[in-house]
Amino acid sequence: MKFVLIDRITELVPGQRIAAVKALSLAEEYLADHFPRFPVMPGVLMLEAMVQASAWLVRETEGYSHSMILLSEARNVTYKSFVSPGRVFEVTAEVKELGPSGSRFVGTGRCGDVEMVKAQWSLRHFNLADEDPSRAELDRRLLEAARRQRALMGCD
Repeated sequence: MKFVLIDRITELVPGQRIAAVKALSLAEEYLADHFPRFPVMPGVLMLEAMVQASAWLVRETEGYSHSMILLSEARNVTYKSFVSPGRVFEVTAEVKELGPSGSRFVGTGRCGDVEMVKAQWSLRHFNLADEDPSRAELDRRLLEAARRQRALMGCD
């Protein structure tokens, strides 16, 4: 994913739930094209922030055993309002099911007391070397980069 949509993890209970925040700034690259006179976070990126948070929950729960954690399905996504620059987007995700190759979540995105989005989604977890053993080194480097990025996000 080109955009990192989680600035800080505020709560993480492995195998159960995660809470994280994204402080939306007018400097976000995508705002230049998404309603230039009325800049707001695109709905698909609100959902992606929830997906990214849940991927961190999977990594922490599984001890960083999968280099790839991707959205496989989104259901019942309901957008309720806009997230504009200067606001803090708070994301929560709760595990509904967590297996060795996939997981299901339910979550919300809020700005203060106002719910902006809610959804259910599924993730797929795997390693590139599962299909091509020559990619094991790439898996290792991706997991190392994820650990470095996670160290910057707080909530240890």
